[in-house]
Amino acid sequence: MGWLAAIIVGGLAGWLAEKVMKSDMGVIMNIILGIVGAIVLSLILQLTGLGAGAGASFSFAYLITGFVGACLLIFIFRLVRR
Repeated sequence: MGWLAAIIVGGLAGWLAEKVMKSDMGVIMNIILGIVGAIVLSLILQLTGLGAGAGASFSFAYLITGFVGACLLIFIFRLVRR
């Protein structure tokens, strides 16, 4: 996936995760959470044999992976912060 597409999809995934998890992180943090969340969850899925390789263009799977990964990162952050 290209850099611009990764930023847009990561921002969207992070924003969705922010709304679902009821947190207030900001635009830059949403982009970071979406991109990092997608990377982390993709690696976890590949290690367990459940994931497929990343495509070169936008895919709905990347958005879902980024969203779930960002939610997971917000959850872990909340656990650590307590």
